[in-house]
Amino acid sequence: MQARKKYVLLGLCTCCWLLLYYWGGLQERLLGLLTHRRGEVVRPWPNWLDRDLLPGYADQAELQNAGGPGDSPRQRRQSWAGIYKDSRCRMDTCFDFARCQGQSSFRVYIYPPEKGERVSESYRKILTSVVESRYFTSDPREACLFVLGIDTLDRDQLSTQFVPNMDERIRGYPLWNDGRNHVIFNLYSGTWPNYTEDLGFNVGQAILAKASLNTEHFRPGFDISIPLFSKEHPQKGGERGWLVRNTVPPRRKYLLMFKGKRYLTGIGSDTRNALHHIHNGKDIVSLTTCRHGKDWEKHKDARCDHDNQEYERFDYQELLHNSTFCLVPRGRRLGSFRFLESLQAACIPVLLSNGWELPFSDVIQWNQAVIEGDERLLLQVPSTVRAVGTDRVLALRQRTQMLWEAYFSSVDKIVLTTLEIIKDRVNSHISRNKFMWNALPGGLLVLPEYSTHLAHYPFYYLNLGISPGQEFTAVIHATSPLVSQSQPIMKLLQVVSKSKYCSQIIILWNSEKPPPHRSKWPPMPVPLIITDGRRKTSSRFLPNAAIETEAVLSLDEDTVLLTSEINFAFHVWQSFPERIVGYPPRSHFWDPVKKAWGYTSKWTNEYSIVLTGAAFYHRYYHHLFSHYLPSSLRALVDRTSNCEDILMNFLVSSVTHLPPIKVAQRKQYKEMPILQGTKMAPWANPEHFTQRQECVNTFASWFGYMPLVHSQFRLDPVLFKDHVSVLRKRYKDLERV
Repeated sequence: MQARKKYVLLGLCTCCWLLLYYWGGLQERLLGLLTHRRGEVVRPWPNWLDRDLLPGYADQAELQNAGGPGDSPRQRRQSWAGIYKDSRCRMDTCFDFARCQGQSSFRVYIYPPEKGERVSESYRKILTSVVESRYFTSDPREACLFVLGIDTLDRDQLSTQFVPNMDERIRGYPLWNDGRNHVIFNLYSGTWPNYTEDLGFNVGQAILAKASLNTEHFRPGFDISIPLFSKEHPQKGGERGWLVRNTVPPRRKYLLMFKGKRYLTGIGSDTRNALHHIHNGKDIVSLTTCRHGKDWEKHKDARCDHDNQEYERFDYQELLHNSTFCLVPRGRRLGSFRFLESLQAACIPVLLSNGWELPFSDVIQWNQAVIEGDERLLLQVPSTVRAVGTDRVLALRQRTQMLWEAYFSSVDKIVLTTLEIIKDRVNSHISRNKFMWNALPGGLLVLPEYSTHLAHYPFYYLNLGISPGQEFTAVIHATSPLVSQSQPIMKLLQVVSKSKYCSQIIILWNSEKPPPHRSKWPPMPVPLIITDGRRKTSSRFLPNAAIETEAVLSLDEDTVLLTSEINFAFHVWQSFPERIVGYPPRSHFWDPVKKAWGYTSKWTNEYSIVLTGAAFYHRYYHHLFSHYLPSSLRALVDRTSNCEDILMNFLVSSVTHLPPIKVAQRKQYKEMPILQGTKMAPWANPEHFTQRQECVNTFASWFGYMPLVHSQFRLDPVLFKDHVSVLRKRYKDLERV
């Protein structure tokens, strides 16, 4: 009985305690709301430390008066709904796929700018990238996608680049159609003090390609988050990443760094005002300065002078080059210039920007390149980065370089990535998968029209653990009429057909005279196909449905080789299927006097080009040559009947970032007499060399950088030139003159 009374008493005590806790907590919350309404100050985050220890935090009343994050989530959603009425847009509801049908289904049209229209440098670069892309059309009837000619990058009303009356102007476009099939580029939205994502006009059903996008407002599968970039960002090419291959150790002098502005009030000030707490001046350097803006001295706090002095002690570039991790806190907006700077420097970004939809998040796996922190847990960042192992540090740094060079090093790449993502959505049945976007060489150099299977691309063989095929197709470029059975091409046919790896031979006929009948050609143990090159030099690298093998052996009609030389080069190519493997080398150099690139054919120990007059490569490069490169470069090749081999080397090196491979060859050849009726060798033309010099500079200008890579690497057969019995050598013929 007494035990029962004890349990009853214990239950009553528990109920009383719960009631007191519930009503007491409720009253405390009500009291907090009442005092908040009466204007009393509420302790800001972080509330677990004494305010005396955080003198850099702005007063909460001041922050609320300045606007910013004080708005409730409901108020922010209502504000967003008022600005973007089509917040539920998706590709299947707000995009007209009917405009994107036909043979050339994806074309982009730019509205012509109005007379006297002001366009910023950054927007001019974006428009130039679209115009120079393979998707541009000047006919709006062909267009699948439309880009405004009006500058929409800076929608801050206080900016000199702000364009007023946007609603009225875009409604004047006859094809606007409430924004359907339009893409709007934007870097800066909103203005002081809230910096909302208001663009100042109704975007309707247009796709937003926007920097500093918030995840709350991002329309998945429709909008595209782009990086914030400066007006100095290069149009093409851009600088290479700073990570040197096989850098050991992967960790640098400083573990973690940040150097930038500190905002005393307003949105974005909370995070940057707290950064000094993790600064130790040794392996963690976190520096901020108040010295920015016109009236900074009027608003400076007690810590400003000390911060400014400490700020001047360290050089930003020195920190960037020598830090393993780089803090990327939000500024007034979610995005920051620090993001791209960190990627280029191989300084692993540590993000402190809650709610930021990362650039190209639809396709890029950012967990392989960045550390995502939490603004509210800043003090945990040092222990978090210290816990990252050495192997992961190296992997993260390598991934930053891959992403920087593939998608972010130039405005061209940022714009093309945006267009390719939209194109993949439009043609979802022929699109890239996540692996293609996140593995070398990057999604821009993988054209899904060629294939959607990884095993069909040479640069994925190693990752997939597969080997290239065991046969090759020889493509012989013929420009001279067949007048004699003793011409070099006849002997070349016999030599190539004797290779046990030769699957077929294709003669690309580019002579002025029609090709001879099949009976005029010698009998072959392999199929012989004659195709019309239409007298275009670039046709030797155009896709050819007759090519059934992965390996292509490109040959000039006057090439002199032995069957054993061909077999050895093919074996080498099988180990390096993503590169050009061949015989005749050439090189490029920088001429400081002319301030231009030069071209040389001198025999030296260094080379950067292997001529395609006798070289192996993968057939995918035919597709890339025809569909990735602009028609202007192919037209240059056809107009001069020159430089197609240099252009192919540029293309392959831009994909691999590696040099071609030269293999051993006989250095002495008998001069072949020029037969009557045959063409003079192209190198005998005095303009030939000058044209090639000009081609190198033209190609480098289009790529935006010099992709060719020098090498001193040459592969010889085992026992090549060794003083041993010839009977012990597999490729004994290579040493005979």
